[in-house]
Amino acid sequence: MLYFEDIEVGSTQKYGNYDVTLEEVTQFARMYDPQPFHLDQEAAAQTHFGRISASGWHTCSMTMRMMVDNMKVNKQAGLGSPGVDNLRWVKPVYPGDTLRVETKILEKRRSKSRRDMGIFKSRGRTFNQHDEIVLEMVSNGLIRVHDPEAPIE
Repeated sequence: MLYFEDIEVGSTQKYGNYDVTLEEVTQFARMYDPQPFHLDQEAAAQTHFGRISASGWHTCSMTMRMMVDNMKVNKQAGLGSPGVDNLRWVKPVYPGDTLRVETKILEKRRSKSRRDMGIFKSRGRTFNQHDEIVLEMVSNGLIRVHDPEAPIE
């Protein structure tokens, strides 16, 4: 199990491979972001996208799925997140793209009010199959401390 003490500032991870399908893009759009350029080829062709593109929120969801799958594989003692500081949709995601994620730990600290909890900040980048960044975010994670009785530095 990976705990707060195991996280190293500056460390990076690469993971995931997520195949984006037209069916999933349009299903997500119908449910959560029903704009024409996410649903209709003809309407999308009239925009700067040129064809159906995934909702940015869908890109976030696919990224989150790859992150959670990675946490399960690496047995992280995660406790959720208090939020994202920055989020950018850098390039559109299209059906047929294959996405992957890279993360880098930027900083970490122990919680002063909850001795059993640590907080870390990481930069996450999602790439398409051409190694182009499609999403970039700085997020905050909560994670269990292996030894809550250890002094807080």
